[in-house]
Amino acid sequence: MTATLPPHDVADLGLAEEGVRRIEWAEREMPVLRLIRERFGRERPLAGIRVGACLHVTTETANLVRTLAAGGAQVTLSASNPLSTKDDVAAALVAVYGIPVFARRGEDRATYYTHLNAVADTHPQITMDDGCDLVSLLHSERPAQVDEVYAGTEETTTGVIRLKAMAADGALGFPVVAVNEAQTKHLFDNRYGTGQSTVDGILRATNILLAGRRVVIAGYGWVGRGIASRMAGMGAHVAVVEVDPVRAIEALMDGFAVMTAGQAAPWGELFITATGNVNVFRREHFEAMRDGALLANSGHFDAEIDLRALRQMAEGQVREVRDNVQEFDLGGKRLHLIAEGRLVNLGAAEGHPAAVMDMSFANQALSAEYVTAHHAELENRVYVVPEAIDREVARLKLAALGITLDPLTPEQAEYVASWRHGT
Repeated sequence: MTATLPPHDVADLGLAEEGVRRIEWAEREMPVLRLIRERFGRERPLAGIRVGACLHVTTETANLVRTLAAGGAQVTLSASNPLSTKDDVAAALVAVYGIPVFARRGEDRATYYTHLNAVADTHPQITMDDGCDLVSLLHSERPAQVDEVYAGTEETTTGVIRLKAMAADGALGFPVVAVNEAQTKHLFDNRYGTGQSTVDGILRATNILLAGRRVVIAGYGWVGRGIASRMAGMGAHVAVVEVDPVRAIEALMDGFAVMTAGQAAPWGELFITATGNVNVFRREHFEAMRDGALLANSGHFDAEIDLRALRQMAEGQVREVRDNVQEFDLGGKRLHLIAEGRLVNLGAAEGHPAAVMDMSFANQALSAEYVTAHHAELENRVYVVPEAIDREVARLKLAALGITLDPLTPEQAEYVASWRHGT
């Protein structure tokens, strides 16, 4: 353990040794972040910068935090979801790596916001969010601190939606880089990472057979695409619920049935939300669902399934039938909710594989470096990750995998840069 422990509130510091083992295991799959950490250690681009982070406290996040600290940042971390915290990781960050952490798996709402305020108490100059809760807290409850923030980063679709709404209302008090919008994030993390880890979470919680099962996926963004692809690969019959006509056509041409939520409710056996919106499946859908139907959510907040209506319909007849599975008795029909309707891949499993988080967190680290250097030039709006960062992350990932690419020949470079060449 470190000689003097930093401020913290974690479940059990005795778990630190196990946390270190798992953090080091994840690091083996994160060569890009490792390369960035080595450079940060030499150059110290974040020296003295206070970083306030509200992120999923996982092994991969631990390696991001270690990278920021190597760059000289003073990082304080809280959980962005009560069920995503890995208590051994939180313990290791405090006891071994000297990072202030405020996170306990299963913490209640009051504790969650106590922890979030502990991060805000450090007066961060850079914020890092999974879901915009830290940014929202600063703007709504601690507005005097907003001017202290150079910039923020946001890694979730849901959080970017909230931030863009703030910017549209003229309420956003500092620039935020939407890490979620980086190509090396959403094309891989959202699609392959969430696709695999959602299946993982559902299987760990239920041990059901997916082959031949009717699976309904609400939302066909990058997350929905990934889940649909993986479910189909496991032999499931997949239907997609969408409100966007372009995405609906894409789902159809990818080989999936497209239905309304009302049409899907009596058809499906497993329902998964991935929309970033509220009450996608609600009372009228629960009434139409078959006995034994399973409900899971892969969106950031537990708002996509109308849990209030589900509890009202059950009239208190709720019991836990497996770890992370609640049974709601609706009077002659039972519906099963996985991971309390929270992020199923983190609530019932370990989240994304480290190999895809490597690129996502590389974007986080490089974006923090970018806003530290350029925040004075940025307006109070939502920015995409600079293309140079996106390309550098892809380049480093390929290099780490031992893959090289052909450069353009001078003739090819001249051809694509000229308008004079014709038929």
